Amino acid sequence: MSSSTDLGRPDPDRTVVPSRDDRPVSDRGDTVCVIGAGASGLTAVKNLREAGFGVDCYERETGVGGAWNWRHDRSPVYASTHLISSRPFTQFPDFPMPDDWPDYPHHSQLLSYFERYADHFDLRQHVWFGTEVVRVEPVEGDRWDVTTRSTGGYGPERTSRYAAVVVANGHNWSPKLPRYEGLEEFRGEVMHASSYKDPAQLRGKRVLVVGAGNTGCDIAVEAAQQASRCWHSTRRGYWYAPKYVLGRPADQVNDTLLALRVPLRVRQWLYHWTLRLTVGDLTRFGMPKPDHRVYETHPIANSQLVYYVGHGEVTPVPDVARFDDRAVELTDGRRIDPELVVFATGYLPRFEFLAGRVLGDEDGSGRPRLWLNAFTAGHPTLAVVGLVQPDSGIFAISHWQSVLFARLLTLRATRPELAAVFDRKVRAGLGERYSAKVKDSTRHWFEVGHADYLRALQRALHELEDGK
Repeated sequence: MSSSTDLGRPDPDRTVVPSRDDRPVSDRGDTVCVIGAGASGLTAVKNLREAGFGVDCYERETGVGGAWNWRHDRSPVYASTHLISSRPFTQFPDFPMPDDWPDYPHHSQLLSYFERYADHFDLRQHVWFGTEVVRVEPVEGDRWDVTTRSTGGYGPERTSRYAAVVVANGHNWSPKLPRYEGLEEFRGEVMHASSYKDPAQLRGKRVLVVGAGNTGCDIAVEAAQQASRCWHSTRRGYWYAPKYVLGRPADQVNDTLLALRVPLRVRQWLYHWTLRLTVGDLTRFGMPKPDHRVYETHPIANSQLVYYVGHGEVTPVPDVARFDDRAVELTDGRRIDPELVVFATGYLPRFEFLAGRVLGDEDGSGRPRLWLNAFTAGHPTLAVVGLVQPDSGIFAISHWQSVLFARLLTLRATRPELAAVFDRKVRAGLGERYSAKVKDSTRHWFEVGHADYLRALQRALHELEDGK
């Protein structure tokens, strides 16, 4: 089952049963369907297999790695992309990265890491590459009909029935595009950061970068080196953390404080004190003062942006007010004349193959109501893995989410009364947050503090097995 060319091949392990609309359905028995072969999908396949389950994983691209495989159409990765969380806080807990790798590995190293992970645990044989999921529908008995086809819409659709489904399709592939008055009339070049791949796209141009996330800061830094001029537009002020503090990766220093259970207010004070010593008051460069406390937005780890702002190579400007055919007007009344506008405005999680109500998104807001950002009420055999924006690496979180789901599925067969207790906890815990107070935005609603979240997962694992 390793390529889309296998889609028409008869499978002796499948039993054909009718669906509700008389489509032929191949019954896969107790097999679990995993959607996506990126970091979260691969660890889900691995942990489900170790728990004894058969697994069919569907991957729309032709290789593993998900967002970290920059050859994939939907990958947001660009040539200079590196981790923003350090190596020990990014790796899977049961598959460490090589000790001789840098603190912040390059994206090409991450891809090789996933390929070695897949080979070490023999995962590729369970993946249908070049196959996209069209629909996922609940059916009687807490089972699921999953309809697939070859990526791009070629060939016939095929529907298979599964005992459970893991959604691991990622959340950094559907661009969030802003709307501005006059944007359609603007004669310059406009792109979303998802289309940015190489600094050559900026060379010699007047560039406006809109957005102050980690990607926006990276592109602004590259524009400072390649463009004839660079403006960096942000709606609000942010805290720009250096990647190294006291000679160590910043997230390792922060994690030491978390391990010591240092209260949030004390950690915020220490963070402010560290920034005053290392970065200073950014308002003197014309950058806006943050309107929030540290840890109330996703951390921005960039040691170079302030350097280039201080050298005059990046000009901080406020939000865009409107466009006309040749210029951009800012909210302070200034007008600038970029040739290229890059919207580094983030991405929106999308589950185009699932009805919104299945994940509790009744109002169509795009924000599922989940417990532990993974489990939805009324569908105990469905889990979302990797729908978190942590203040550290995500791979360990995805690993333990899938371990929890595998144990839940096992208990549904061996100790259904314990699984029923877990289902009640899901209903009671929908919408719980696992971070300090954060801004209410499309970017931050699934923000989690990794230490708080991992403790919550640990409690859920213990309570699941204890029946509490």
